[in-house]
Amino acid sequence: MSPEPTPFTLAISQAELEDLRDRLARTRFPDRTPGDAWAYGTDPDYLRELVTYWRDGFDWRREEAALNAFPQFRVELDGIPLHYLHVPGKGPEPIPLLLLHGWPGSVLEFLDILPLLTDPAAHGAPDAPSFTVIAPSLPGFTLSFAPDQKRFSCEEMAATLARLMADVLGLDRYMVQGGDWGAFVGSCIAYSHPDRVRALHLNFLPLRRDAAVADAPSPEEEIYLAELAEFLKEETGYQVIQGTRPQTLASALVDSPAGLAAWIAEKFHVWTDNDGRIEDAVDRDRMLADISLYWFTGAIGSSFWPYYARSHGPWPIPLGEKITVPMGYLQSPREILRPPRSAAARVYTDIRRWETLEKGGHFAALENPDTLAAELRVLASSL
Repeated sequence: MSPEPTPFTLAISQAELEDLRDRLARTRFPDRTPGDAWAYGTDPDYLRELVTYWRDGFDWRREEAALNAFPQFRVELDGIPLHYLHVPGKGPEPIPLLLLHGWPGSVLEFLDILPLLTDPAAHGAPDAPSFTVIAPSLPGFTLSFAPDQKRFSCEEMAATLARLMADVLGLDRYMVQGGDWGAFVGSCIAYSHPDRVRALHLNFLPLRRDAAVADAPSPEEEIYLAELAEFLKEETGYQVIQGTRPQTLASALVDSPAGLAAWIAEKFHVWTDNDGRIEDAVDRDRMLADISLYWFTGAIGSSFWPYYARSHGPWPIPLGEKITVPMGYLQSPREILRPPRSAAARVYTDIRRWETLEKGGHFAALENPDTLAAELRVLASSL
């Protein structure tokens, strides 16, 4: 018998909100290292400002209501309470779309793009296909977490979400879109179930160097390798600690909301296309809603596990294997890494769309929801 989903409404208690405010009021801030702001991590001056606003100005109830405006469900699947949004598309024959977030993200990233995908006619695209969107909280992340539950690698998340689509929702054919870990998970689903995935769309390319770059790299691949070397040198400290000692870091962040905010906000600063302030690219309330969701669920430690599994196991797509389903890609100028098409084509053999933006970063659904929705419509129409 297939697992039976139950409707879900997020409702954080007033006592939890008051506890958060009390903890924020007692924050001990670090001193400021001499030098440029953000040069050594989260700027203490910005953190003080953010914590003050989180305590005194941020309206969690408004963000909670925005999420609850969409149909949500939970289902016991593979030993966890899997949470997902299931938003029906309007118009004839909407296309099922599995929409996947990454770290340090959540389904809150999708609140602006959901209406664009499910009701394009109401948003200036009357002839575009619509989508019925299934947007899960990744296993082990925020609302798909319970204390002491098992941890999930990318491959295990892919298997669970494939079961959600087929066994729980009865969907034999669907599209998949993902960024960050969602791109890894979506690629795993497309690799393992090419008969089910109508098309795969990514805004991040999960490529291993020895599979994607030729022995004699092209000029574009040389640029990519240089960017990769700089990233590995300067920007992977979080990966190392999350991939080797996740429990130790979780002990700090699950107890300190200011520490959690510093850890996550630094990624929003580095990974978005901003002009010095995160808010140039992403709404502050939406970022704090994401941070708050990690705080209230206590899921930050579990969300680290894909890094540990990746560091201690094989690459999710076996070396030499190909992903053959139709694929589209949206590249942002401030994405973490920007492999050239030649590199991607060595793994993804049926690239239908390859678009490059002039502005944007890692969080495409937050920074460029209109463009991401339009690209999904074009890819769907091309099928």
